[in-house]
Amino acid sequence: MVTLLELSTELGSDLQPVHGGQPASRDLSGVHVSELEDPTPYLEGGELLLTTGMPLGEAGSIRDYVLRLRARGVHGLGLGLGPWLLHVPEHLSEACIEAGIDLLIIPDRVPFQSISRAFWGISARSGKADLMGSLGTQTALARAAMRLDAASAVIRGLAQELDGWAAYLPADSSAETSWPATFWPASVQSLLPRLRAETLRLNRTGVHSAATFQLKGRPVVEYPIADGEKILGFLAVGPGRAITAANRQIILTVCTLLAIKTRQRHAAVSTAATFAASVAKLLLQGHPEAARTVAEDAGLPDLPPRVRILALQRPHAHTPYDDAALLRTAAALPRADGLPPLGPRLETCQLRHQEPDVVFLVLTDHQTAASSESAPGPDQVVDLESAELVGGLAAALSEPILLSEAASEMANLRRALRHAPAGTVVGTADAGQTRAQGWVRTLSQHRGPDLVSTVAAYLRHRGHWENVARELSLHRNSVRHRIGIAQSLLGVDLNDPDVFAPLWLALR
Repeated sequence: MVTLLELSTELGSDLQPVHGGQPASRDLSGVHVSELEDPTPYLEGGELLLTTGMPLGEAGSIRDYVLRLRARGVHGLGLGLGPWLLHVPEHLSEACIEAGIDLLIIPDRVPFQSISRAFWGISARSGKADLMGSLGTQTALARAAMRLDAASAVIRGLAQELDGWAAYLPADSSAETSWPATFWPASVQSLLPRLRAETLRLNRTGVHSAATFQLKGRPVVEYPIADGEKILGFLAVGPGRAITAANRQIILTVCTLLAIKTRQRHAAVSTAATFAASVAKLLLQGHPEAARTVAEDAGLPDLPPRVRILALQRPHAHTPYDDAALLRTAAALPRADGLPPLGPRLETCQLRHQEPDVVFLVLTDHQTAASSESAPGPDQVVDLESAELVGGLAAALSEPILLSEAASEMANLRRALRHAPAGTVVGTADAGQTRAQGWVRTLSQHRGPDLVSTVAAYLRHRGHWENVARELSLHRNSVRHRIGIAQSLLGVDLNDPDVFAPLWLALR
């Protein structure tokens, strides 16, 4: 925009402050000529108002006139000497100083039209310069979008253009495993938690337009990066100065570039996930060589000699929980003794096989933590969705196995998962024994008949009621009653081989 200082400098002696010096560098919305006593109905604010002084009267009316101009937001008053006034009224000068309005003098025979013409001339030059600068910046940003580090380059270019900072955040936090939050400069990292909170809020409310909020006392604007009705992410900017119309156009260009790159990235990630799922399915169905071939052709990392398989039982098969929430929750579940922690990099596992109620992951060494210090605990569940999952999710983790053993390990995994207590991770090597020890604790805590000795005798005599009753000196019906209570408490059939074998070992 054109400032009052720029206009005065351009016109020189044709437009000078009444007391000399320089006027304030205020943005002007336009130049308006009026001889009305109250021109404010025809003003929008921010103008330089030109008058010959015809509407000015006595001291009281002059003060009221200036106060009306201040209330309307007029930035400057230009008084043309000659036709009506030969000098500046003292009351007018005092009123303008009090109101904070710049009072300027236009010498006799200087046409008001020349003032307006100068204003529009400066405005045209400024607009052309802004346009050329904007086009140059947009060209540079488009070139940056072609680089391998496109997001970083575009964000850096925008931040530098605005003399501030900029950041891109995916709308879905799980997307950060494929394209993390991108920002410039590095100091913006400390702002990411608050920015993510605002992003989550805007995404949940379905905001499809720019939103402004305060961050550390400074304004921040977030723009949605969308593909049709779907929000892909958000661009947050903290400008170091006032944003111009040209800057806004540049920001919209960046939003378009980020939307294109995000769609490309999502398509690439989706394709890679499809190939990775095929590799996992081939492994789990006993085709390791075919899995290696597909992984190599798809550009996936080489398969290691040994892997672990993690099976996750969804709490509710028909509830659409996000896979990222499942994996975050699994990493926080308590584990059976001897199992390695599931590391924070669990979400990076691409080799996943989905069944209606179970998710299988083929894990490499680096996707399980080296120590418990690097794995999150139950108190570190990251969000409400994960917190809701903890009580219902169960998991089973295999021992390290050869790729060729993956298919045969599936039966052990399914068995371990079927009997795994909710909210825990069990292993396949000792899953039955761990489960049986829990059954013994349940029986021993029962207030009533001695169920532990009754069940032990029942298993020892292989379910023969007469022998059990004779050993315990009980009637057969009493034995049947106690066994019924035990089976009801445990939720199992004591005649099931998968039940009585580990339970008998635990009771011995």
